[in-house]
Amino acid sequence: MFAKAALLMVLLCAASAATAADLADRLRDDSELSQFYSLLESNAIANSTLSLRSCTIFVPTNEAFQRYKSKTAHVLYHITTAAYSQQNLPNTISSDMDGNPPLYITKNSNGDIFVNNARIIPSLTVETNSGGKRQVMHIIDEVLEPLTAKSGDSDPISNPDALKFLQQAEQLNLDNFNVRTYRNQVTLAKKESVFKSPGTHTFLLPVDEGFKLSARSSLVDAKVIDGHMIPNTVIFTAAAQHDDPKTSAAFEDLLKVTVSFFKQKNGKMYVKSNTIVGDSKHREGVVLAEIVKANIPVRNGVVHLIHRPLMIIDTTVTQFLQKNFGCNSFKFMNENSENGALRKFYEVIMDNGGAVLDDINNLSEVTILAPSNEAWNSSKINNLLADRKKLRQILNMHIIKDRLNVEKIRQKNANLIAQVPTVNNNTFLYFNVRGEGSDAVITVEGGGVNATVIQADVAQTNGYVHIIDHVLGVPYTTVLGKLESDPMMSDTYKMGEFSHFNDQLNNTQRLFTYFVPRDKGWQKTELDYPSAHKKLFMPDFSYHSKSILERHLAIADRVYTMKDLVQYSQESGSVILPTFRDSLKIRVEEENGHLHDEYASHEWTGYVITWNHKKINVYRPDVECTNGIIHVIDYPILEEKDVVVSGGSYLTESTICITLANLIMITVAKLLN
Repeated sequence: MFAKAALLMVLLCAASAATAADLADRLRDDSELSQFYSLLESNAIANSTLSLRSCTIFVPTNEAFQRYKSKTAHVLYHITTAAYSQQNLPNTISSDMDGNPPLYITKNSNGDIFVNNARIIPSLTVETNSGGKRQVMHIIDEVLEPLTAKSGDSDPISNPDALKFLQQAEQLNLDNFNVRTYRNQVTLAKKESVFKSPGTHTFLLPVDEGFKLSARSSLVDAKVIDGHMIPNTVIFTAAAQHDDPKTSAAFEDLLKVTVSFFKQKNGKMYVKSNTIVGDSKHREGVVLAEIVKANIPVRNGVVHLIHRPLMIIDTTVTQFLQKNFGCNSFKFMNENSENGALRKFYEVIMDNGGAVLDDINNLSEVTILAPSNEAWNSSKINNLLADRKKLRQILNMHIIKDRLNVEKIRQKNANLIAQVPTVNNNTFLYFNVRGEGSDAVITVEGGGVNATVIQADVAQTNGYVHIIDHVLGVPYTTVLGKLESDPMMSDTYKMGEFSHFNDQLNNTQRLFTYFVPRDKGWQKTELDYPSAHKKLFMPDFSYHSKSILERHLAIADRVYTMKDLVQYSQESGSVILPTFRDSLKIRVEEENGHLHDEYASHEWTGYVITWNHKKINVYRPDVECTNGIIHVIDYPILEEKDVVVSGGSYLTESTICITLANLIMITVAKLLN
């Protein structure tokens, strides 16, 4: 009997060993996991867990170890003594490390599963179940890094919450960042309870370098502290949804602040606060901060160290560009200023002599459309940098003498595309807003360039900065590309598409001057000639639509700006432009008036085209393209006698002439025969 019991015990131990060997063998035999296996072999507790207990192991790849910057990897922080498949991973898991610091499980919008900041590679998960011991191995793309104390510290810190983190930050491994100033303000405001709140939260802590401006710390009050916490949500940067606003703890009836994360193309992570509803102490607008040390796990959530406090608006537009180089960390300003989000914009201003910055500084209210670093990566722009006069004009095109935030743009955009004057004489920008809330897309057109606002409402004491994705005034698209992308010209684009008139407009070997009726201009023809207007946009009448568009397009070995056309008109009384089928005779003059909306703060000298004794206002002159120029006009070059409606069809005047000519030729031919 004793022998049988002994044999049974041996078999059970053998089965247990076989289970452990299965996972251990997989680790040992997989060359891509060798570095973690080496750590596992040298840790007795980890070996024992793998041999004797159910567990989940998160195993970083060798590539993940190559990117890992810390000297020590903590193998027990990658193990928990419960088996979790991907489907049943809880939101929080206690690790096997001393103090059992938690691991946080989150998902991104694509459904990817993350443990802290590491993504689980779903196809590589291994599960075993033998001898009553279930074990799961998840392969991850990043080494898990716990919060640890500095070496040699006599008072060990084990699994602190955010308050203990804040109070004992000097004893922790934080890459020499300090949070003393912010901690003092938390104490003065008696807001310690925020940081010891049970649950899982995201805490954003400004480092001392962000308080170099002497008065800034005094602006950190209880509401600002609330604005640095995202309650009941843990956000690690790898899993963070780009520009997805989260409600901060400062969200109530009289003050509403959201916080969101976003990543630049250079890999740098930023966080921004957006004070949607402000009060006398907390102004509305966006404040950006670079994350200088991310993804620090604590017992009640995650901490990110940021380079400056959120919500506080205490710099002018000039200071924002000059001191921050576009939100760069003060600490690394001298050696790493090349990482600033708006570094190239600032450099171009200074290379042009810096006078533009002086002009901005002298404006009591100003809005800047600041191209991102990537926006300057164009050979056309590089060629332009040497032409200081032209460059100055382009830089001025990005400056508006007013506070213009998204809400104001939206109000202007309610019934028409918002038109806004720049500091350039007679140069306007055209804003368009599509969508609502966080889904809104804001575009701006200037000098022929359509740019998208990628970060709006960065608030300063004297105005706003909007970051855009293209440099205005330096065209990068053809006439066709401009028609296709500009919401004001969509009707002309559609008409040209079904008539195949647009096919030629991508040709970069030709130069076009195109008088494009804006959509509201075509809508006016519906009132004047309702039957004809309907047919203009019907594919069955594409030949006639094409004939009308041909009248609007001049093709020559050069382009004609409005100033050119005014000059020629003054010299000769009129201008004859070569069009596709014939020619276009017009006269162009400058007239004082208010063609643009009431937003204009001064008299605007507008251009007016006279054609067949009919005056047509030029709504947007000189929209430059890579193969020509577009003049947006208020009405088509069309009049009632051009359209003949009979029996459900119509013919343009040019079509009638061609038809008559053909009939005459046929008659003559018959007589000759």
